[in-house]
Amino acid sequence: MAGQPVRRIESAIAQHNFRFWSGRAQLQRRAKVKAAFLRCWEAYREHAWMADELMPISGKSKAHFGGWAATLVDSLDTLWIMDLKDEVYEAVSAVMDIDFRYPGTAGTISVFETTIRYLGGLLAAYDLSADERLLEKAVELGDTLYGAFDTPNRMPVTHFSVQAARDGMRQQADMNAVVAEIGSLSLEFTRLSQLTGECKYYSAIARIMDEFAQQQNISTVPGMWPVSVNAFHKDFHTGMSFPLGAMADSLYEYLPKMHALLGGAKMYEDMYAYAVDTIIQHAIFRPMLPDGSSVLMAGKLESFGLAGSVPTLKPDVEHLGCFAGGMLALGGRILGNVTHIQIGQGLAVGCYWAYAATPLGVMPEDFSVVPCSNWTTCEWDEALYQEHIQRHVGFQPGQTVNSVDDLPVGFTAITNRHYILRPEAIESLFILYRITGDESLRDLAWNMFESIQNATQTELANAALSDVTDTTAPKMDEMESFWLAETLKYFYLIFSESSLISLDEYVFNTEAHPLRRAKGSFLHWGLR
Repeated sequence: MAGQPVRRIESAIAQHNFRFWSGRAQLQRRAKVKAAFLRCWEAYREHAWMADELMPISGKSKAHFGGWAATLVDSLDTLWIMDLKDEVYEAVSAVMDIDFRYPGTAGTISVFETTIRYLGGLLAAYDLSADERLLEKAVELGDTLYGAFDTPNRMPVTHFSVQAARDGMRQQADMNAVVAEIGSLSLEFTRLSQLTGECKYYSAIARIMDEFAQQQNISTVPGMWPVSVNAFHKDFHTGMSFPLGAMADSLYEYLPKMHALLGGAKMYEDMYAYAVDTIIQHAIFRPMLPDGSSVLMAGKLESFGLAGSVPTLKPDVEHLGCFAGGMLALGGRILGNVTHIQIGQGLAVGCYWAYAATPLGVMPEDFSVVPCSNWTTCEWDEALYQEHIQRHVGFQPGQTVNSVDDLPVGFTAITNRHYILRPEAIESLFILYRITGDESLRDLAWNMFESIQNATQTELANAALSDVTDTTAPKMDEMESFWLAETLKYFYLIFSESSLISLDEYVFNTEAHPLRRAKGSFLHWGLR
């Protein structure tokens, strides 16, 4: 695929034209996903109601996302999508008791996490239900978050003390900010402006994205931005590390989605195209696998030279990076690029391979593989495989590693063996299915769901895994809100009829909250 000419398709829509609904088998699968969600929701309701998270082994609760009932707000749209109307009404009533002007816990809040989980959750629930109370709460929270932009240069702080701001303490943008934390606020603030007619929210994020656009071509990896940026000095190009996964992912994800939400904004189309050209050329590779599978994976880039020098690929793969398959598929469909869709499918199937390769059938957080020299031919080379393992773990020359006992065959290292109920792999399969209509993707999704359920279920709900390569390893007493907000939502939707949250009508934020796409110009502020 690399280096092939791009084929253009003319399409103003995102979703495949499904001509029939493949019913009974998919409905049975969907029912099992819904049952898994309900089991977790009822456990949260009984043991951790109004807390941020349920601890699924002990039955205790956590409050580390502002204390505003993160799981509750994050799950509102999932409840609606699954037609759990009684639960929706109860949950919305509970949300009305939350005061988003004051955090429920002391200290600072993450502007990024609060935006994607809470603000995104409220906006999506409003877009689905038209319950004006939810929009009022979104405005209440949006106005609180707007205070994070009150800095001399209007770049936001990434961790915001609401009380300190109210007390008049001066704040300034971070000199060492995670790029995704300031580059992934655009969808939510834009939608809030569209719904309220208040342009201040959009203006706040437009200043940020204009800076990203202006500096995209002057980093040492033109087209991409370093993982850490200096918001205080508005330096978004100086840096050496250029990952596609953790701490950078949603910045890239939001580029085609902003194009869609704004009804065809040229700036975001150009930013997406430039970024993806660089990503395809340098960061995406074919891994050497024992069965010869021609899948693709996304690694990390490092650049220590001058602008324009060739970056170094590190074949380190992250579960978070599995979003890229869906991003390329969606961007390719919206902008008419078949090649991007094909590469997106290769990436999505590559993440599925990483699930199927482990003893528990679940992908680890971080691992490494051997990159092939090209995308077309790549025969298994045992000597090269052993050499790469030795680089990671320090084995003596000539010593071999038993792949069954130490590493699943194909992996050269697993630097983080956890699985924390993440959604990115099923997210990409869902988007690919809705765009291509390829029914085989549903079978891959079902295999993943069964493996995750079998490995993570507890007496109360589902728990994170400490080691996906060890069937006897203990589970972790953690169930992040995205399990209900994202992972189970995407599993439910891939087995549902295509009209349910159509990609022609909605754009998902990075927390899987569907925001209604505007029809026509962004300046039509009052659109609902």
